[in-house]
Amino acid sequence: MTKKQIFLLYVAAFLGGMVGAILSAQLFVPVSVNAQNPNGIHAEEFLLLDTKGKARAGLGLDANGEVGLVLRSKDGTRTLTLSPDDPSVIKVVERGGRVLWGAP
Repeated sequence: MTKKQIFLLYVAAFLGGMVGAILSAQLFVPVSVNAQNPNGIHAEEFLLLDTKGKARAGLGLDANGEVGLVLRSKDGTRTLTLSPDDPSVIKVVERGGRVLWGAP
């Protein structure tokens, strides 16, 4: 290769690197997202999962828009619910649906 060809190769490589850097900076710039209020978190439901992925506790709204807190026993046989919109504000229910204990 002649000195002129080597020089043209260096210029082409330099220009190609510059064009690639400019394009990548324009295409892959991280975009900041401000979806949440810095003083709060907005959600319709919060779930606490165990190591197997089963929901053990939840805080959220049901289909009617009523708020509730649900806690499940480790084996899933008992559920404690707390809901100010339900006639029984606090209740413990077994798996079959029978209310074991409730308080107005």
